[in-house]
Amino acid sequence: MRILIADDHELLRDTLVLYLGNEGGIETESVGTLKDAIEAINSSEAFDLVLLDYNMPGMNGLSGLKEALETNGGQKVALISGEASKQVAETALAAGAAGFVPKSLPAKSLVNAVKFMAMGEQYAPLDFMTAEEEPETHELAKNLTQRELQVLEGLTQGKSNKEIARDLEIQEPTVKLHMKTLYRKLEASNRTQAALIAREAGLF
Repeated sequence: MRILIADDHELLRDTLVLYLGNEGGIETESVGTLKDAIEAINSSEAFDLVLLDYNMPGMNGLSGLKEALETNGGQKVALISGEASKQVAETALAAGAAGFVPKSLPAKSLVNAVKFMAMGEQYAPLDFMTAEEEPETHELAKNLTQRELQVLEGLTQGKSNKEIARDLEIQEPTVKLHMKTLYRKLEASNRTQAALIAREAGLF
């Protein structure tokens, strides 16, 4: 089974490669932009599934999904995202996507979803598709301030301190202060560990 992972955040990309690589019989290739994904689809033997990050450079909303679906005679393509809404997921599925995978999905469920879609089935997690728009407070989030949660979300997306500061319109030293507090509250020793703790807990 050959899977192409297209995501612009290196930490998440490497995590997905690790999860899938631990499964026997799954071969992965990874790229960081839609352009590179299209080139990979065109230049190698067919993939059983292409995973596209919804917010990756070149995607332009769902137009990138449409392009990938039509490339090289047609592909099985699924969206993966930590930010896309239920409405985006529904539109993607209606457009012919093999599925929609939230980045908050636990590792085991993620691997099962990939296998399911690669075999030709359409996948979307029922709890995500039927969830109320107003999410409940997550257990791990109860001890964090809103700003700390925003910084942590940036970490899980593989963003640098500079990128997080720009997104939140705060100074980079302020981001570093929030990170120190996050490490203490999450009992993490570095940014990678903090991001993985948040992901494993299904926070984002």
